[in-house]
Amino acid sequence: MHDLAAILLTISMVIVSALLAAAAAGKLARLDGATYPTALMHAATAFTTVLALAATIASSLLH
Repeated sequence: MHDLAAILLTISMVIVSALLAAAAAGKLARLDGATYPTALMHAATAFTTVLALAATIASSLLH
């Protein structure tokens, strides 16, 4: 049962980190003068990048 808790905690931390990175990227883009759709695209790119990085790290640790 402890393994499941560790996995769920890790997944939740990765999602929170991705959301924080996305919020920061969107805010920085908006402060730089980007329109709302452009800032949203920057935020989405940051979110998917963090998730892809976490998946790559997890994959490399499992092999």
